[in-house]
Amino acid sequence: MFQSFEVTARPEQGPPRLAALRTELEREGLDGFLIPRADAHQGEYVAPRDERLAWLTGFTGSAGFCAALRDVAGVFIDGRYRTQVKAQVAAEFTPVPWPDVSLSSWLKEQLPNGGKVGFDPWLHAAGQISEARKALRGSGIELVRSDNLVDRVWEDQPDPPMNPVKIHPVEFAGEPAVDKIARLAEKLQKAGHSAAVITLPDSIMWLLNIRGSDISYNPVAHGFAILHADGRVDLFMAATKLAGMKGHLGPKVTQYEPGDFLGVVQTLDGTVQVDPGTVPQIVADALDQRMVEGGDPCALPKACKNAAEIAGSAEAHLRDAAAVVETLCWLDKQTPGDLTETHVVTRLEENRRKDNALQDISFDTIAGTGPNGAIMHYRVTEETDSTLESGHLLVLDSGGQYLDGTTDITRTIAIGEVGDEEKACFTRVLKGMIAMSMLRWPVGLAGRDIEAIARMPLWLAGQDFNHGVGHGVGAYLSVHEGPQRLSRVSHVPLEPGMILSNEPGYYREGAFGIRIENLLVVQEAISLPGGDDERAMLCWRTLTFVPVDRRLIVVDMLTRDERAWLNAYHRDVAEKIRPRLGEEAQLWLDAATAPI
Repeated sequence: MFQSFEVTARPEQGPPRLAALRTELEREGLDGFLIPRADAHQGEYVAPRDERLAWLTGFTGSAGFCAALRDVAGVFIDGRYRTQVKAQVAAEFTPVPWPDVSLSSWLKEQLPNGGKVGFDPWLHAAGQISEARKALRGSGIELVRSDNLVDRVWEDQPDPPMNPVKIHPVEFAGEPAVDKIARLAEKLQKAGHSAAVITLPDSIMWLLNIRGSDISYNPVAHGFAILHADGRVDLFMAATKLAGMKGHLGPKVTQYEPGDFLGVVQTLDGTVQVDPGTVPQIVADALDQRMVEGGDPCALPKACKNAAEIAGSAEAHLRDAAAVVETLCWLDKQTPGDLTETHVVTRLEENRRKDNALQDISFDTIAGTGPNGAIMHYRVTEETDSTLESGHLLVLDSGGQYLDGTTDITRTIAIGEVGDEEKACFTRVLKGMIAMSMLRWPVGLAGRDIEAIARMPLWLAGQDFNHGVGHGVGAYLSVHEGPQRLSRVSHVPLEPGMILSNEPGYYREGAFGIRIENLLVVQEAISLPGGDDERAMLCWRTLTFVPVDRRLIVVDMLTRDERAWLNAYHRDVAEKIRPRLGEEAQLWLDAATAPI
């Protein structure tokens, strides 16, 4: 199994670890210390060595941080994790609703007489520290660079991952690495910058057409890179990871050990482009006046998939859909009360693993039944494994990492007879998913401009959900990819080739959860009769083809256009997926895709 059900953190472990950390605070003369989720590369997912937040607090979410002071420790979590955190942290830790409550406002309240709060400059982005320092001006509170105090007290901290790197074939990448390097170097040259610092592992993987396995479920390797305007690349990655890669990397790429990174940064001449949202504070300090704020040069080109990447992703989704449909067919034949969540997760992974192109799952499968479905990023363990009972909704959110693409799909499934309230909420979520899928919009709009479309049916009923409508997805890379998002905080215009999720949901704590998710790719929209000829438009192409549970749909709540869209979608599902299934699953699919 790729997925494990072991318990990785317990609330009772937190208090003694917090006490040890506070001993170090006193020794250093600090009033507090910041513990982020992120590692030095500022990716969303981290290796076991870097799970400092989970080790200290017990909270295992993919976003958040802790501010540990001498008499209070705040765990800052966003809306996705406000249910989860209650079960994962001890009473010594105080959940703080973030970003509603900012770090600076919380620190001002807790340290009214000022104080010194330490942070590891490798683990915090320069933009984060700059923003916090600005907000703390006049408060008497200082953010000061410090050794990592968690590492001091974490006695059995795992070693850094040192897994080998492999070549990502150009048939899947769609463009040789040498061409990517030349294209981005030319942009740097035109902007008048001598170099750009790259810290995000998925950016480095994309640029050099390589993949790794340093982080579970993400085909990336840890490292740093400097892209020079003359077309050279300095790659700071352990030589043991790159054995046999010299011929692939070519003469333009020079390998250094990671420990050499800061020293080389200090020697750079001219202006150096960095992304303040991802570059560590220690790198910004080393560059000082030479630093110019800009985006990661790889981020947007990586997000706009080429024809080969789109074709590979589309094919991966079809094979993945067959595995999901086979699982749903099997699930429907089981008796409520006979299965638990881990049975579903295991069966789904077994079906996916029949595909030789599968390299890993793309994240821990979320299989939340009944009340567990209301925990947005629920991870089933041996201790939380729950039985699928009649009347439950099962939220099944999963994905695979295939050589030709990354998948992510959510379906909410009826277990036995489900109540009318659950069906009404499900139908509102479905209406939002359909509305986004049908959307056309003018070129230049960002996620923030259109994400409300998927929320409107819920808003009209006085309901909403505390996560974004969608995130970017990589091409055999990270399942969460920037800079594109369907979110009210996303300012990045959507462009052709970007792949995003469309996943509205609804969650009632202690009762049930609902989420329906397809992946979509942005494409140019054809002109319509009577439309403005001069107004270029974009639209979506659907990549995910798995039936929506018809038993949960209140048909009278759907408009004629919504029913037409769903029936057409189900016809496509049947046409594309049926030939890939066994006989039993084919019969199940025929019923599941029947018109409404």
